[in-house]
Amino acid sequence: MGGGARAPPFLLEGDSPISELPSKKSASRTANGVFAAWETRTALVKQEMAAESAANDAKTKRLKALRLAKEAEERAQAATKAAQTPAPKPRPKRIT
Repeated sequence: MGGGARAPPFLLEGDSPISELPSKKSASRTANGVFAAWETRTALVKQEMAAESAANDAKTKRLKALRLAKEAEERAQAATKAAQTPAPKPRPKRIT
């Protein structure tokens, strides 16, 4: 056999040896990596839910204030109308 240093026959040109490939224990595949990704997603979902809840609370407060103002205005108009309408005249009683 010849004396030159040759690449192992299982490697193609441009390929890297198996030992240099990322291992299955990379951060995204370990239990800690999966757990960290889960925690990140959970925290993001909680932030989004809190933002939606705050927006709904603000909207509810605004609508309640509008409703209370409208009810107060309607009460004032009803009181004004009641004060302006004269009392009905009493009907004479029928004699039978």
